[in-house]
Amino acid sequence: MSRLLAAAAALSVLALPSPASAAPNWSTAWATAPAAAVGGVEQGYAGFTIRNVVHTTTGGNKVRIHLSNRYGTRPVLFGHVTVAVSAHAGGRWDGTVDRSDGAAAPGTMREVLFNGRSSFTVPAGADAVSDPVTLRVAADRDLLVSVWTPQPSGTVTYHPAAMQDSVFSRGPADHAADVSAAAFGERTQVWHYVSAVDVTGAPGTVVALGDSITDGVTSTFNANRRWTDYLAARLVAGPQPDYGVANSGISGNRVLLDCGYPNYTIYQSCGQSAQTRLPQDVLLRAGVRSVIIFEGVNDIQQDPHQTDPEQIIAGLAQITSVLADHDIKVVGATIMPFRGWGSWTPELEQTRVAVNDWIRSTFGASVADFDAATRDPSDPTRMLPAYDSGDHLHPNDAGDLAMARAVPLGRL
Repeated sequence: MSRLLAAAAALSVLALPSPASAAPNWSTAWATAPAAAVGGVEQGYAGFTIRNVVHTTTGGNKVRIHLSNRYGTRPVLFGHVTVAVSAHAGGRWDGTVDRSDGAAAPGTMREVLFNGRSSFTVPAGADAVSDPVTLRVAADRDLLVSVWTPQPSGTVTYHPAAMQDSVFSRGPADHAADVSAAAFGERTQVWHYVSAVDVTGAPGTVVALGDSITDGVTSTFNANRRWTDYLAARLVAGPQPDYGVANSGISGNRVLLDCGYPNYTIYQSCGQSAQTRLPQDVLLRAGVRSVIIFEGVNDIQQDPHQTDPEQIIAGLAQITSVLADHDIKVVGATIMPFRGWGSWTPELEQTRVAVNDWIRSTFGASVADFDAATRDPSDPTRMLPAYDSGDHLHPNDAGDLAMARAVPLGRL
């Protein structure tokens, strides 16, 4: 039995509810995929208060917070956790940027409890979800999720490519409930510990399972212009339900192999394969009803190169089968052109084309044809220059917008 099927079987023992059976009570307003442990921080961040800045894709009247010690080598004590609406809206879908500095909007600071306790321990390798918190949040708005870790804890779980500034205090004082930003004199460009924010009242969640392009690594920093952000904006503006969009992209991620294969360690930031991480990063997202699978280019272009399209197709088919077993809709996304990127060869291009042919024939109307949306008509092996960030693999903001417009909203 493969690791993916074994993990899915273990999840089925938990009797997960069918996501498509009814409008869920909880939906995901924001998410990221924990990817690795911070290197060189084997004793944790004793005394630190980290104020993570996250941006909502849908809103609701109550929230709950997910924290992760997935890549921790020891239990971590969270001495105090809070959530608040930021005093600044952040990078918004209308193109404006009101950058958060760590200050909370007056009257919005809330204590976050876990099983009724303000101080709690998460075991090594585990995730935790909070009790419900009454806080009205809107879509397209920055939230502040603050954690105070008073003791040494082992390695720190994080998501490297946040494309968003957060702030922190080295302590040792607890600043989690500070409304002011005065204590938060330092910035970080990663998310520590926090992995999701759920809300009540939204109609469900669309999960984007992907790599660095989904991570938005060449989108404008602090502006929320990933293709998933543009997708959330389309959902809010159109007649479709305002689903939350959960970004489960990890830069460098592959369908088939863990990062650094065959020498994977918890410090390698491209994470475990899409097959391996499917349960945590997709199946357990609150309110998941559909998944956009956009992986495969790193299997092709990274060492060791996977030149056999049937291997990648088999991995994508297996992921699709598990999602179908959980009554989750699937949208298949084609692999974008990357000629001009250093590893491109004609042989790798043939692999990409063959995988895309399978995606189009398999998913039919449920295809997000990112290849067709971003390629140069005069040379389909290349990205259109107007959409190219300059490295010939990752799109710029205009390319991200073109991708979001290619998603068939009626199939979500």
